[in-house]
Formats: sequence, structure tokens, C-alpha cells
Amino acid sequence: MDSSEALLIADLTGVAVFAVSGASAGVYKHLDAFGVVFVGFVAALGGGIFRDLAIDTVPPLAFADWRYSVTAVVASLATFWLHPHLGKIVRTILTLDAAGLALFTVTGTLKALNDPTPVPAVGACFIGMLTGIGGGLMRDLLTGEIPLVLRKEIYAVASLAGAAVVATLNWLHDDKVIPLFLAGLLVFVIRMIAVKRQWSAPTARPVVAGPTGWPSTPLRRRRFGAWPSDRRAAQGGWPTRQGWPGEPDQPGDTRGWPETGSPDWGSESDSEPGQGPDAPTR
Repeated sequence: MDSSEALLIADLTGVAVFAVSGASAGVYKHLDAFGVVFVGFVAALGGGIFRDLAIDTVPPLAFADWRYSVTAVVASLATFWLHPHLGKIVRTILTLDAAGLALFTVTGTLKALNDPTPVPAVGACFIGMLTGIGGGLMRDLLTGEIPLVLRKEIYAVASLAGAAVVATLNWLHDDKVIPLFLAGLLVFVIRMIAVKRQWSAPTARPVVAGPTGWPSTPLRRRRFGAWPSDRRAAQGGWPTRQGWPGEPDQPGDTRGWPETGSPDWGSESDSEPGQGPDAPTR
């Protein structure tokens, strides 16, 4: 078996796996037969279509070679009829998605590197990553889910790592079947371990909203214990009452705000949170 035949088999296997993943998501969302097949078709071929357009292969193989379309449709129909035997369907989707991610990452990177107009290694890695995540991205959008690649889970990073290994093997002229299989296995293992151990990329720390909907400043609240007066706000860099949103929707509207110096507003002598019987609670 030469490298072109191995690449075709790996590509068709990735199409079938992603078709089952997409069709399983459609079944989980209670779509009809056409909806299940459509989601499976898009999940299976979306990444490959992007890859072919990126390397200027027109028309894309998904439309030029009937084997790709037939494989996606047959795998989706089989999933529609046999889904009760797939076990826990959510776990199945995650496992098949990881397998498809690995296969498409390897084949996408290789096709970019071996194109008649070869793509540089860095660009080929990104094309391989987008080939791997493209189908899952479209599947999640069609089924009304936040795409996995946009969540905090390790997904695109695993694909990019596998693409880098494939590019390195190609540079070393060692892009045989077994090394490429190990590169795909690396992507699959990273993804499954990330799911098992709930590894995640760092996310931005959420901002806690204050009583008016504006972000709160815990340090300033601890220091004064109540909303500061206009004089102290001007000294400390706080917005004055006229700068806070009013009630209900008019910026700068002071209706409903207590007057400065009233018991409801709190005195400037408050130095700890909650001091004074009339200190406002938030």
C-alpha cells in the first residue's frame, strides 16, 4: 500500500467517523432523518471543503469524488437506524469526535504539505488544525451548541500539536504510515485525556456586577462600607452619582438615588462594611 492509498483510506475513515459524530448529535437533538443526515454530512465534509479551498483544489474532493459523499450519507443513515446500539450517546459523540479530529488533522496537514504548490510548514499546521476542527464546529452550530473549539476544553490545541508532529515528520522525510498513525494517536490521546481529566485552557476571570449592574470594586467597598459621596468619588476616581446608570434605563438619571448625607446614602465616616444601622445593604 503506497502513501496515496493510505491517505485516501484515512480520509474516508475520518469522513465516516465525523459523519457518525454529527449524526449522533442530530439524534440527540431529536432531528428527523433528513436533519440527521444533513448534520452528519456537514460534520464529515465541512473541514475537508475548507482544506481544499485553502490549497486551491477546485472543486473540493467532497464534490469531485463520489466516495466522500456516499461515505458520509451511508454512515449518517446507519447512525440514524442503529443509534440505540451506540450506548451512551454523549460519550460516543466525544469519542468519535476525538477520532475524527485526529484523522482529519493528519490528512489535512499532509495534503497541504504535499500539494503541487506546497504550503509552508506553519501554514500547513494551521490548515490541518482547521481541517480537524471545521466539521465539529459546523456540527455544533447546526445543533445549537457552543462549539467545542470555543469552550475552555483542550480541543484545537490537541489538533495543532498533532499537525506539528506531522510537519516535523515530513521535514525529516519520515512520513510513513506508522509514524503518521502515531501522530494521529497523539491527538486522540490528548483529547480523550483532556475530556477524562477535564483539562482546560485558561479563561478570563469573571467580573462581579455591583448593585447597579456596573462591575464592583471590592477594595473600595471594604474601605468605605457604603457608596462614596460625590466629593470622595471625585478624589478617589469613582464616578459620581450622575455618572451611574439611573432607574430604569436612562444614563445619569438620579431618580431613586438617596440624597448625599441622607441616612440611606451612608456617611463618609463609615470605614468598615456594614457599619452604622442605616448603612445600605447590597
